Amino acid sequence: MRVRSSSALCLTMPCRKGIINKCMLSPAFALAYQTRNGRMVDSLMKAANRPRSKTNRKTAAIVSLSIALVLTVLIGLLALNGMPLDSRGLYRLLPWVPSPGNWPDSISLGLDLKGGVYVEYEASLSPEQEAEGAEYGPLMEATQKVMMDRLSDKGFAEATVTQIGNTGIRVEIPDVKDPQAVLDLIGTPAKLEFADPNGNIFMDGSYVQTASQSFDVDSKPCIQLVLTKQGEKLFGDMTAQSIGQEIAIYLDDQLLMSPVVESAIYGPVQISGDYTVESAANVAMQLQSGALPMDLRQDKLDTISATLGRDALDTSVTAAMIGILLVMLIMLVRYRVCGLVASWALSIYIIALFFLIAVVPGIQLTLPGIAGVVLGIGMAVDANVVIFERIKEEVSGGRPLIHAVRIGFKNAMSAILDANVTTIIAAMVLLIFGTGSVRGFATTLLLGVLVSMLTAIVVSRFLLTNVVRLVKNPAVFLCAPKAQAEKEVQ
Repeated sequence: MRVRSSSALCLTMPCRKGIINKCMLSPAFALAYQTRNGRMVDSLMKAANRPRSKTNRKTAAIVSLSIALVLTVLIGLLALNGMPLDSRGLYRLLPWVPSPGNWPDSISLGLDLKGGVYVEYEASLSPEQEAEGAEYGPLMEATQKVMMDRLSDKGFAEATVTQIGNTGIRVEIPDVKDPQAVLDLIGTPAKLEFADPNGNIFMDGSYVQTASQSFDVDSKPCIQLVLTKQGEKLFGDMTAQSIGQEIAIYLDDQLLMSPVVESAIYGPVQISGDYTVESAANVAMQLQSGALPMDLRQDKLDTISATLGRDALDTSVTAAMIGILLVMLIMLVRYRVCGLVASWALSIYIIALFFLIAVVPGIQLTLPGIAGVVLGIGMAVDANVVIFERIKEEVSGGRPLIHAVRIGFKNAMSAILDANVTTIIAAMVLLIFGTGSVRGFATTLLLGVLVSMLTAIVVSRFLLTNVVRLVKNPAVFLCAPKAQAEKEVQ
């Protein structure tokens, strides 16, 4: 090893692959090398490779920001124009999205934005159930399931059935053309009973495996029942004992038919009557879903027209867009380049939030839900404001801009986490104990806060870390005090 000067050092040393020559190293490294009896010290090589030029840093920042900008623009265009949800795209990955089409169209809208029927029922036990001491909770759950099954079978996939208090059931059905027909569908008990020749009930609808609309030998609409194995044996044994006699079939205590038994029947059962194809299909659907376990009394009914819902949606979207643009303008004026970064991060936040609302199952966007979205936007902006103020404090204290950004983020994290965690707790309480529109507000608020934390901690930090490598003047970057700005420029 040869030492040329005390300030500049050139090392020439043997290694497995030949000669290593490293210049511009301090004499301390030479001493470290000598004390190792000719062996390479790891710290020597790390220190030799550590320095990076400012040009490389700027280039890396430009490339990173360019990629982020291109991705933001592309995703934004997809948000506005949609993306086909078919087997070639997103629908293949997210099969629970309601139907193929553009993903913005997959956002499920509530009654106040789409129009439909809203009805509340009061559920009660029958005298027989009270005498038997039946438990209320399981029967309420079973009743809601039967109602939801009937709505799903009818094609109302976006309908919701929720419990209100201890005895109430709330049903919301969007896009209803014939409200009364739907109410008859979900509110009819559909209690099926079979009586022997003496009038004694020997079988009920619980022995029905499937029910469907069919046609009898005269090509008239009828209802065909496929019984369970136990039901087939029960019905077959009874018909074998009742040849030449009548058995009766009742639906909700109304006589459907009382045919004379000609032979034992151990297979499917056909129920004929004065049915149309539609009425037979509705009764079959009710029998398929099962009888309502509890008695229901309609307490409240409200209908919202689709026109009013569309007007409310357009007004809400317009108001939200105006508010977002004003927030971005204020951030640009107040925080300059940092405000531009905040607006960029806010755009990413809005796109990500509405994408999640579209693809996460069970989320309906309502007017209170839009309020939750707007509040979430406020939380996202508030997080950026806290970060920028912490950075400004560090710059005012004399720290270099790049260090002020790092320390400012670190100091702001506790305040951001505290504010978001308390909001998350409040949203979860509303989600657990709230009903209807309150749950819609809580759902979008909770989702918005989670996304805002991600954008504040990850997206904003990534953007600011790269922007600070390009903009060195605090007055331009953050509207810093003039004295500190002049110091940074010098």
